[in-house]
Amino acid sequence: MSTLFSNIASLVTNTDGVFAQPAFVVEADKIAWVGEAKNAPAADSRVDLEHKTVIPGFVDSHAHLMFAGDRAEEFSARMQGQSYSAGGIKTTVAATRNATDAQLEANLARLIAEMQAGGITTFETKSGYGLDVENESRSLAIAAKHTGETTFLGAHVVPQEYKDRGEGGTDDYVELIKNEMLSAAAPHAKWIDVFCDRGAFNVEQAREILKAGIAAGLAPRIHANQLENIGAIQLALELDCASADHCTHLTNQDIDALAHSKTVATLLPGAEFSTRSKYPDARKLIDAGVTVALATDCNPGSSYTTSMAFCIALAVREMHMSPAEALWSATMGGAKALRRSDIGHLSVGARADFALIDAPSYIHLAYRPGVNLISDTYIAGRAVTK
Repeated sequence: MSTLFSNIASLVTNTDGVFAQPAFVVEADKIAWVGEAKNAPAADSRVDLEHKTVIPGFVDSHAHLMFAGDRAEEFSARMQGQSYSAGGIKTTVAATRNATDAQLEANLARLIAEMQAGGITTFETKSGYGLDVENESRSLAIAAKHTGETTFLGAHVVPQEYKDRGEGGTDDYVELIKNEMLSAAAPHAKWIDVFCDRGAFNVEQAREILKAGIAAGLAPRIHANQLENIGAIQLALELDCASADHCTHLTNQDIDALAHSKTVATLLPGAEFSTRSKYPDARKLIDAGVTVALATDCNPGSSYTTSMAFCIALAVREMHMSPAEALWSATMGGAKALRRSDIGHLSVGARADFALIDAPSYIHLAYRPGVNLISDTYIAGRAVTK
């Protein structure tokens, strides 16, 4: 069954250039043809897109959706001058441990619905708010029912019960992550991640954990240099991490090394917005040839947003990306951060994931901040929102 999509104001494919009157055909859940409408092949059915703009579905390569509760009071205090630290995570850990499976899944489903309404067609989500064997494993088992991009983040922070042990508590927790927790989590995860930063895990600890994950068949990614530069970028490249995420504090050597690697720098402007922190220098990264992705970092403490359009607007306004660069980073960049070639673009053979913008061009995503211009989202050629 083939379907022709036509009457399009403008079409962003990320690969095939610009067409005067664009159209495309979807067949068997994939893009089968792209070009000018006058040259379109015969199809079994036709969908009139009412002169809307079509973009590839957003690929959110960094999110923390497995949690319960919220931290609104913490946000309010921070906006009144309290500085952000990773310590606030313990509030969410307590709520997550106390939540039932049904409550965790209902919250996940709510956030997925928000994402899809905003044009996100692929998302990654991490564990990291259980921080014990049972809750890390069950969080990932629930997440795996909704996405293939699941990440084991037992190494988010050291939980309070291990901090209370004193000097050796962190070492004990690292051993737990590498052994019993990893064994329980690995069947439900594709990736392993570590928050390698001040107040979390140092480079040596992160190396041990990531190497254990790799040995268990998980692919590595890393939270790197959000709060300060402790050497996480070098570790990311040493272990061929798919992405180094945050990248707020980088040296020129870090940037040059990233530019000569396959590791994607994933930038998370929602976190800087919500913590009033310094934004990463996206302009310097792009100009150096680094592959950049944008993601929401949706989490209850430091970036409680599911809106990729909002992150695009921040990237353009605060990180000096062009609208075209920001859109690419939120689509193809995210796909590269997940090492996927079947999403993030609308060329022949790609999965038919796309979103319709009720505006003349994609520039309106940044031009009209705070307005959800996504009218419809399609995953594998089928509308999932209306």
